[in-house]
Amino acid sequence: MRFLGLAQVIVLSLAFIGCTKKADNANVVRVGQFGSMTGPEATFGLSTDRGIRLAIDAKNAAGGVKGKQIKLITEDNQGKAEEAAAVVKKLITQDGVVAILGEVASTRSKAAAPIAQANKIPMISPSSTNPDVTKVGDYIFRACFTDKFQGVVMARFAAEHLKLKKVAIFMDMKSDYSIGFTKYFKEKFKELGGEIVIEQQFQSNDSDFKAQLTRIRAENPEAIFLPDYYTDVGLIARQARDLGIKVPLLGGDGWDSPKLFEIGQKAVEGAYFSNHYSTDSKSQATLDFIAAYQKKFGHTPDGMAATGYDAAMILIGAMERSADLKPEQIRDEIAKTKDYDGATGKITINADRDPDKPVSIVQVENKALKLITLIGP
Repeated sequence: MRFLGLAQVIVLSLAFIGCTKKADNANVVRVGQFGSMTGPEATFGLSTDRGIRLAIDAKNAAGGVKGKQIKLITEDNQGKAEEAAAVVKKLITQDGVVAILGEVASTRSKAAAPIAQANKIPMISPSSTNPDVTKVGDYIFRACFTDKFQGVVMARFAAEHLKLKKVAIFMDMKSDYSIGFTKYFKEKFKELGGEIVIEQQFQSNDSDFKAQLTRIRAENPEAIFLPDYYTDVGLIARQARDLGIKVPLLGGDGWDSPKLFEIGQKAVEGAYFSNHYSTDSKSQATLDFIAAYQKKFGHTPDGMAATGYDAAMILIGAMERSADLKPEQIRDEIAKTKDYDGATGKITINADRDPDKPVSIVQVENKALKLITLIGP
């Protein structure tokens, strides 16, 4: 019996690996995802991931795109901007993805977007609302409204629906999301005749807000505008109520997480915030998304799951329309998205690579979110 030498075995093994890789390349198209799968805002990353996988799994089960299965390669950025940049570089240079989905937080999207732009790989953020995200370049898109739009909407809601005249602002001084959202809310509220009686600041991961809240209480506002993420919002709400502050709290899509109720408990009851969608929607596309999500994951999807799903579906539609799945062709087709009937509403990508779509205003009621009104673009 003759035996192969070690060198021959190595050569044959490398040839087999090379053939396998070529076959894999022929049968799949790689899409990258980066998000906060761990860290203080992990529910954002996990919900977005479920929405994305719902869309991709359904497409793969139906035969994939152009005869290829979509291979989703997911990287955890741990809620850190520097990690977001590192993992996106890996997805492009090592994994060879043709497009990227992510991130939720604007700060992390802004860290990663220049890398995608420089490499001409299209990137769709499911829910980064800071206007500067898509200004990075023509390969950067989003599936959500911007802080400019939701800031104006919340200001109008406060002034016209709630009839508020005096509002306090309590914002995260290190968050691009919080800073941008505050800017647009404040400008519109003042334009409508409202007064900002006091502005106070904090930083993410602070745990004691009593000093700032005491100063806010002294100004007797009719509401507190709190443009931040659910982790801080829940703690701030509880400390505000402990200090006897009973006025309504107002916020945005960063509040949307089941953890808001767990952290904030009764303190967040009655609060209002702008969101990407509502489970009270009568849209058939939204109802179909909710049913499919519940069947797959066993619970009701939040707004981040819905925007993750829509971002993936926008990408899938663009891939289907592209000639041969080249990144530049996919980019061009994303830009042409028009009247996509999504989980979060009907979406058309405008010239700024932002979607024209509605905002839902919801109120916390018995650990659920009640739709108060829907405001179109």
